[in-house]
Amino acid sequence: MTHLTMIGTAALAVLVAYPANAQTAPNCAPREVVVERLATKYGESRQSMGLGANNAVVEVFASDETGTWTITVTSVNGITCLVAAGQAFEELAEALPAGDSDA
Repeated sequence: MTHLTMIGTAALAVLVAYPANAQTAPNCAPREVVVERLATKYGESRQSMGLGANNAVVEVFASDETGTWTITVTSVNGITCLVAAGQAFEELAEALPAGDSDA
């Protein structure tokens, strides 16, 4: 799965899974708290980012050493929510299919 696909999936998941008031969601905190925890506990750093619905910032954090990854979404109020996490992260640089391809 490419980073772009993960970002689009994460943005959709946020729209479905999280309430309008993200401060009440259990996996949410101020962005600086979340980023610090991902760095210190899991060794993860930001690998990619994009802009989602309602100007939410979608970020993918990962660790090259452990292979763990986390997708977060930060709302305009600065609250960051965890959307998904897992293992076996790989950075890919896949070429787009040829223009005349059905893929």
